[in-house]
Amino acid sequence: MDRPSQHIHTARQMKDWDGLTGLPGYPAFMRDLDRWTAAEETVAIGLVDLDMFGKLNEAYGDAAGDAVLRLLAESLREAVAGQGAIYRYGGDAFGVLFRGGEKEQAFLTLEAARSAFSGKRVVTVQGESLELAVAVSVGVACIPDDGVDPTEAVRKANEALYRAKSSGRNKAALAREEKMVTKTSHYSQGQLQGLSRLAKRMGVGEAMLLREALDDLLRKYNA
Repeated sequence: MDRPSQHIHTARQMKDWDGLTGLPGYPAFMRDLDRWTAAEETVAIGLVDLDMFGKLNEAYGDAAGDAVLRLLAESLREAVAGQGAIYRYGGDAFGVLFRGGEKEQAFLTLEAARSAFSGKRVVTVQGESLELAVAVSVGVACIPDDGVDPTEAVRKANEALYRAKSSGRNKAALAREEKMVTKTSHYSQGQLQGLSRLAKRMGVGEAMLLREALDDLLRKYNA
């Protein structure tokens, strides 16, 4: 499992434009984040990282890994269309910026993207179809909720990503999990109080319980 610092190191070596996925790279990610932050806009930051990507490359080869990266890029384009900008952040990680977006909505969008992508997927490598089990983990932070400095906010998104991976992978996590519930306007006060009691009783974060509920909803309606 890659730690956040490793992603940052790899990201800084990325070019402005990624030829494999057709996405802008890490320099464009930071330029846009800096520019929107300077304009005092709210910016939600999502980092999406393939789980066990090194083992996939070892088992099936770099060509299969490249095919999965292109597949994830396309899946993110579909999931985030019209809501945010997508970047090849570095290595097997992608960045998503939601300009003027709420952290709660960014979390829900990327959690839906995670659920839609993860599972058995078919890629074509040198004319051969391969069925691969793939999954991603997600970390989400927001400016100014998690700080006004872009570098610090990205670090917090990286830490959230690492927490998602270290707690079992194939999950989405917030930089400050409690903020998702206290800020959101989508739930009644009674629901929020009940969620808080349940989270304390079970010893887990409120965002994790909401993620499980969203998973159940998506499965119910085949979304």
